[in-house]
Amino acid sequence: MEATLSQKAAHRLTGHPWLVLATVMVGTLLIGLDRTVVNLAMPKIMGDFGITVSTAAWIATAYIISNAIFVPVFGKLGDLFGNRIIYLWSFVGFIFVSMLAGLSWDFYSLVFFRILQGLVGAAVYPTAMSLIAKSFAEPKARAQALGIWSSSFAISAVIGPLLGGYLVDNFDWRWVFFINLPIGIAGLAMTLLFLPHDRPGERGKFDVFGAVLLSVAISALVLVVDRGQDWGWLSSASILCYALTLVFGALVYQWETRHTHPIIDFKFFRNPVIVSVLAVSFISFGGMMGAMLLLPVFAQTFLHYTATQSGYLFVPMALALPIFAPLGAKLANSFNPRYTVSFGMGLSALGLFLLMNLDPTMTSWDFVLPLVLFGAGLGLGMAPLTSAATTSVPLHEVGMSSGLLNLTRNIGGAFGIAIFSTILANTTNANVLMVALNSHINSSSPAALAEAGRLIIMKAELLSYGTVFGWAAGAMLAGALIALFFLRTKHADEKDIPPELLAEAAAGG
Repeated sequence: MEATLSQKAAHRLTGHPWLVLATVMVGTLLIGLDRTVVNLAMPKIMGDFGITVSTAAWIATAYIISNAIFVPVFGKLGDLFGNRIIYLWSFVGFIFVSMLAGLSWDFYSLVFFRILQGLVGAAVYPTAMSLIAKSFAEPKARAQALGIWSSSFAISAVIGPLLGGYLVDNFDWRWVFFINLPIGIAGLAMTLLFLPHDRPGERGKFDVFGAVLLSVAISALVLVVDRGQDWGWLSSASILCYALTLVFGALVYQWETRHTHPIIDFKFFRNPVIVSVLAVSFISFGGMMGAMLLLPVFAQTFLHYTATQSGYLFVPMALALPIFAPLGAKLANSFNPRYTVSFGMGLSALGLFLLMNLDPTMTSWDFVLPLVLFGAGLGLGMAPLTSAATTSVPLHEVGMSSGLLNLTRNIGGAFGIAIFSTILANTTNANVLMVALNSHINSSSPAALAEAGRLIIMKAELLSYGTVFGWAAGAMLAGALIALFFLRTKHADEKDIPPELLAEAAAGG
């Protein structure tokens, strides 16, 4: 009786749960696509604006930093003021700013609009998770819904290169922004029709000063992770970022532990479920984003694929993810979720391990099995992790919890890209010397020497890609072991429904 009452209480405040899920998946896909398609347009943007590679990198960096800063902020705002209103206006803002980005007249205007895109897009992930958690009162259905939703994030990372490659190869680079208009309008219509109206309640006071402190700490951390390889990890700029991260991180802790409505409630870090979920998520997204970065680069550099063709490589992964994500949720309900997460990450590690022996004679079919295993593993593991992050806290704190989870995933992905890019560069330099010392050139003609030099560099780079995928496989395997021995989860129960909702449900019969 009590469980039925809880479900009625939750359902009265929502639209149809599966329509809510479909709606927020459109938003998740849109934001995820925007993160990946722009990277493929960089060469044409550089040509139009006459900028260098290092300068163009700020187009991506501006978005990453802005998005990372505001994910936890909007998670808290959703808890305080309502998820629907935050989600709705972020969608409107994202469509509008995307149009402006497509109309950018120079490099600086594009960077500015990318900052705004990161800001308004940051609201989608935490509010989407919160809306799903509040729409599905029954734990098994909630876990399944979150599993399906979590696959949409990874699918966007797969579809992004595919769609972006087509737009870049066949249209102007500005279409990677204009494509957001039709998708955004469809998502906006669904938002107005299907998302439940927010229930008025106690709003509390938003922690503005805490948001400023947190912004500086996150900005410095993401900036050095993203740009440290170009600056030098021990350069003065990097050291300044380290110092700002430590100082403002300490100030955030001092301030937030005293505030009545903190943006990041540090009591979460005393919750073993949240801590274990964040640790595994950090590692898994680091491995995923590192692999996503390097595979298209390899395909275009050594296999001479176009941007569109390199995007096709990810189709097996895109098909595996939505199949195995719901399966991961079901298995997590039948067995201890840590076994599902551990097995999934182990499967992903195997997929990356199979990519260690890359060579220029490979065909697209050689990538099918590794990427199916990688996608299947991510699908199995993401669903229980996402579910655990929302079911281990009361419903009125789901926005804050989901904001923290997505911040961790963003930073984990940024670390993965930075670490694996650094390993690739350093290993390539070492391998050039090693291959050169073990090579014998039986001609002294300039043409032969030039060809030998090219082949030595190619061999060194191929060996380096294998090394990087080996490290990525090792990272995923470490995540699997952490999940197996340390991951903690629990299901939500009726206490997650605020008492006032139970009273309202009882009064309504």
